[in-house]
Amino acid sequence: MRTPHLRRVGLAAASLGLVAALAACSSGAAPESDGTTPAADASSGPAGSRVAVSYEGGILVLDGTTLETVADMDSEEFTRLNPAGDGRHVMVTMSEGFQLLDTAAGTSEEPELTDTVFAADTPGHVVRHGGKTILYADGTSDTTVFDTADLATADGLPETETIEGVEAHHGVSVVLEDGTFLTTVGNADGRNGIEVRDAAGEVVVQSDECPGVHGEGTAADEAVVFGCEDGAIVYHDGEITKLDAPDQPYGRMGNAYVSETSPIIVGDYKNDPDAEGYLLNAVTLIDTEAKTLEVVDLPEGVEYTFRDVARGPDDLAYIIGSDGAVHVLDPETGELTASYPVIDAWESPVEWQDAHPAIVVGADGVGYVTEPAKNSIHAVDLTTGEVVATSELDVTPNEIATAVGE
Repeated sequence: MRTPHLRRVGLAAASLGLVAALAACSSGAAPESDGTTPAADASSGPAGSRVAVSYEGGILVLDGTTLETVADMDSEEFTRLNPAGDGRHVMVTMSEGFQLLDTAAGTSEEPELTDTVFAADTPGHVVRHGGKTILYADGTSDTTVFDTADLATADGLPETETIEGVEAHHGVSVVLEDGTFLTTVGNADGRNGIEVRDAAGEVVVQSDECPGVHGEGTAADEAVVFGCEDGAIVYHDGEITKLDAPDQPYGRMGNAYVSETSPIIVGDYKNDPDAEGYLLNAVTLIDTEAKTLEVVDLPEGVEYTFRDVARGPDDLAYIIGSDGAVHVLDPETGELTASYPVIDAWESPVEWQDAHPAIVVGADGVGYVTEPAKNSIHAVDLTTGEVVATSELDVTPNEIATAVGE
C-alpha cells in the first residue's frame, strides 16, 4: 500500500520569534565548575537514579541527581550503551556480545559491570518493547529475546529465545505484545525491507520497498516505523504502508525517536548522500495514524546528529543543537516552542563514533546533555530549561544511557 501524502515545511518567522523570547527567559548557559555542581532541588531526579557514561576504555556510573561519580570501571576502547528496559541495567556492546552493566539504580548495592554476556557476533541494536528486550547480532542476523523483568531475578543469563537470521546484515528486530515478530531483510550487499512473522513463525507480510532500511520505532497502538533511504515504511494491524520522502530518489530517515503514547514518530532526515560530516538540519515527522510523512527544516545554525534527539515530557522532542541549545519540538505541529542554552556551540564529529554532544531523558523530565569539549555533563529540567546540575569529569564522555530506578 502506498500513500501520496507528503510535504516539506519550514519554521515560520513567528515561531522563531517565540523561540528567541523563550530563550531570553531561560536559565542561560550551564555554569562553569571545578567539579560537581549539586542539583538545585533534589526533586529534579528520584533518589537512586543513575546515568551511565562511556569514555575511551571505560564506563562511569553517575548519580542521577547530583551527577557525582558512583563507579568507574574498565571496558573496551569503544562501547555503545543502551538501557536494558528494567530501569536498572544497561547493555554494553562488547566484542563478545552484549555485556550487562548493573547500575544499581534504586538499590543500595554497588554498580558492577557483570560477567553476564549475551553472546552475539557483532552486537548491534537493542530494542525494548512490551516487556521484552530484543538483541540483534549483525554478524549472523540472529535475534535474542527475553523477558526484561527476568534480569532482576536471574542468576546470570535469563531464559532466552533465539530466532535465527537468514543472511547477515546490519539490522534490527521488534517483537509485539501478541508475539508478532518484525525483522529487517538484507545481506552483505545491502538491505531492502522487512518481513513480519506471526507467533508461530510463519511470514504473514513483507516488503522490499525500503532501500537501506535502518532504525525502528514503535509508536502508540504498536505502530512500527522503519527508516528507508527514500522515506519510511509503517507496519500496523497486519499491513505495511510505504511513505515516500519529498526528496527523491534520496530522502533518508535512519533513526526514529518515539514515545509509545504518541502516534507521531520523530526521525532524522538527510537528502544529500554526498554531504560531508554528520550534521543534519531537518527532521521527519511520521503520523502513524494518518500514514503521513513530512519534513521540517530547522532554523539556520541548528544542526544535530543521531545522538542529539530524545523524546521527553508531554511526548515532545528535545534536540541538542550545534548552537549549544536544547530546542523543544512539538511533533503535533512541527514547531519549535522553546530553546534553552546549555552548552557551547560545537561542530560535526569526523567519525560517527567520535565523542560529541548527546542527550537522553531520565525520570521526572530531566534531560542529560554531554559536553565532550569540556569533559562535562549537565542535567536540565526540560520543562523549564533550568540547568539543575553540572559535573566536570576526568574523562571525555561519549555515549550515555539512563537507569531510572524503577
